[in-house]
Amino acid sequence: MSMIASVLHLDRRDIKALRITDPYSLHRVVYSLYDDVRSAEEKGGSQPSGILYADQGGDFHGRRILLLADRMPAESVDGRYGKVQSRPVADSFLEHDRYGFKVIVNPTRRESASRKLVPVKGREAIGSWFCERAPLSWGFRALPEYLEVTRVDVVRFKDKQQRLVTLAQAHVQGQLEVLDRALFRRSFARGIGRARTFGCGLLQIVPLLDNPFA
Repeated sequence: MSMIASVLHLDRRDIKALRITDPYSLHRVVYSLYDDVRSAEEKGGSQPSGILYADQGGDFHGRRILLLADRMPAESVDGRYGKVQSRPVADSFLEHDRYGFKVIVNPTRRESASRKLVPVKGREAIGSWFCERAPLSWGFRALPEYLEVTRVDVVRFKDKQQRLVTLAQAHVQGQLEVLDRALFRRSFARGIGRARTFGCGLLQIVPLLDNPFA
């Protein structure tokens, strides 16, 4: 599957005009950049959207959002707002053994008795959860000595149906070692963990050389 990596740049006027105030409004803007290729049945089932994104935040000048999708986005929002820069992801990019990474995740686990989904709380617990999940679920090993949970935010907003959503977003970074190449590729393309619709799960990776002096 060929993937397209993009960056959406929005200045302060764009943000105001598009009324970006919370995770749902940002979700709406990001998804508007892509053709809707799923049927109603696929949307109601487990078929992923093929779109991942990560909000890099902003400053006085504007905001930057990283995008990854299985199709090309528009060059701007509604033909008027922001600027999108895109390039294909080379197959060779995912053939390295080690990467530096950053990712925003929604840390949750299912209780064994009730099967209820509950949040994982505390940076140490989130780090342990991430290391436990990574090998079997995502195809890589997170190296514990480099792992950092740099930030944990809890955001609340209303979704399309005006239901209140409470979402924990943990910012995790470090180094990873690929264990299962096929599963790792899938994790990169589809994202990891839950809440991918609202900006979680995009693996931001940079290849690391085992021997930089070779």
